[in-house]
Amino acid sequence: MKTNLLTLLFTLMVIQLSSQVLTPAVDSIPMRDGKKLAADIYLPDTTGGVSYPVILVQTPYNRLWYHFGLPLIGTAIDASPFAYVILDWRCFYGSAAACVASPDRGADGYDAVEWIASQSWCDGQVATWGPSALGRVQYMTAKKNPPHLVCAVPLVAGPQYNYLEYFPGGVARDEYIDQLDGLGFGMSGVLYANPHYNLLWSYSETTNFYPDSIQIPLLMIGGWYDHNTDVMLDFFDAIRTSSPAAVRDKHKLLMGPWVHGGHGAAYVGTDSAGQLSYPMAAGVSDSLAMRFLKFYLLGEANGYDTLSTITNFQMGVNTWQHIENWPQSGISETNLYLHEDLSLQPVLPSGWFGNRGFSYDPRDPSPTVGGPTLRADMVQGPYDQAPVVESRGDILVFTTPVLEADATVQGYPRVILQVQSDCKDVDFAARLTDVYPDGRSMLLVDGIRRARFREGYTTSDTTFFTDSLNIYQLEIELNPTSHTFLAGHRIRLDITSSNYPRFNNNMNDGGPMYVAGDTTVAHNRVLCHGLSPSMLVLPADIIDVGIENSNLPELSLYPNPCSNELFVTIPDEIKNNIVVVSVYDATGKKISAKSDFDGNIVKINTSLLADGLYTIQLQCDVRNFSSTFLKK
Repeated sequence: MKTNLLTLLFTLMVIQLSSQVLTPAVDSIPMRDGKKLAADIYLPDTTGGVSYPVILVQTPYNRLWYHFGLPLIGTAIDASPFAYVILDWRCFYGSAAACVASPDRGADGYDAVEWIASQSWCDGQVATWGPSALGRVQYMTAKKNPPHLVCAVPLVAGPQYNYLEYFPGGVARDEYIDQLDGLGFGMSGVLYANPHYNLLWSYSETTNFYPDSIQIPLLMIGGWYDHNTDVMLDFFDAIRTSSPAAVRDKHKLLMGPWVHGGHGAAYVGTDSAGQLSYPMAAGVSDSLAMRFLKFYLLGEANGYDTLSTITNFQMGVNTWQHIENWPQSGISETNLYLHEDLSLQPVLPSGWFGNRGFSYDPRDPSPTVGGPTLRADMVQGPYDQAPVVESRGDILVFTTPVLEADATVQGYPRVILQVQSDCKDVDFAARLTDVYPDGRSMLLVDGIRRARFREGYTTSDTTFFTDSLNIYQLEIELNPTSHTFLAGHRIRLDITSSNYPRFNNNMNDGGPMYVAGDTTVAHNRVLCHGLSPSMLVLPADIIDVGIENSNLPELSLYPNPCSNELFVTIPDEIKNNIVVVSVYDATGKKISAKSDFDGNIVKINTSLLADGLYTIQLQCDVRNFSSTFLKK
């Protein structure tokens, strides 16, 4: 819901220093309940009774900021083919006095459109424009079908209020909810009181998804690094099939390599996102929006109607695609399996006992670095995960060999994990990155899943881990993306149990969520063998990588099963590279470690170990690798 507010402020301050300040006519627009909403009106030259089509912007972020620049035209109002009306939402800023308990923003939009159309300076045509909250209110207005509303340009927004928007994988988006509260929407109380999918969510989703009510052409504009990508794509697909037949073929979608915006230098339409630069994307959103508005409001024969349904930026190769469907037809799925040696490969791992363990302490969570964030104190978009995230000890980093050819991904990646944990409830978080030849691990998309919600999100779906030796499957849905991993790059999957503050920290105790309390350190394992494979599922036809073999010999453990002692035979080829030999129990807890051994045989005292499955891990200069034994 949050708009490009801070970016707008920064832009407007720059304009203020370098340009004139616009002086609008100030008016108030009457609503059907007798109250009035504050409006600023910006008019080109109306000498001789000239009238104009009008762009309506409805904002909860103070209409006064637009004195320093208007959408699409900046301060060039005298040369504008459109007039502008900037309206404060009811209950906000200049319209605070009109506040009511449950505002009908669609009805307010209807009344504003029809009042504007009746003014002498309007030619009877009104369009709407705006990002995020300013985009969502456009859908509400269009749903009411005001007769003089001609078209709309919602950016980085859909009309939905979905459970998974606020609780992806069952985990609250803390930083998002914090930001909404900070902007005056005050949603945290209701959200945290409804952490399960229930009748409230069912009602909200039903009443806020109305593609059949959209009777005007839309140009929807989104960004691949935005948090609203999923809801936008869902709604665009729906209006193409469910809005009235006369208009459904007129809707178009523009998807670029953009962040949501709100602070910093990057926002929809800029040439940068996070730590990456996309020169070919600069200004495209504004130019296409202007072409759309001129086509429908001025009748300009500019060829807008001949454009493809979707204009998509394929990241990686950094080219614009003009396509009719996204994902493009013919793209299937490819599995990349998680191997015990921390490789990602298109072949199943061999063996029966491969796994990797890591711990998670809620008091020291894996930090959020970039991604689809909103809070003003956080960075947005693609950032290198290597320095801060991947350098920690609470992470598993799985990486493909170097790609031998480009790998084109379009769609919804997902991660299927086979896991174990010594806690009743724990989160598993995934980050998909593009590893550059220089070692940068640039974040692409991420996701998370709370273990108690692995079978669904209702109260009756809730189920906890009951035994640290049991194997549980859970699926993490990642955000949609349109990206090509270039030859010479590598694909990487980071697995942690947190991504904070983007997602709420799990206290691991299985108790009530989103309340204060003690925390428990979790010891988790991800299985990496052929019997219970974990995998990254990419919407891509082929991932062309060589199958990486270390050519290291297998370890010999005997006797296995063992009773009082276990002997590990280390082949000559690697004995001089061994740093330490460690024993872990089935929960991932380290039981013992040896670094003072001679020769090829390492003797492990197992007499004090409880019966069960254990892992021997060798930290080696060549690589780390493991083998499993049974004590009984």
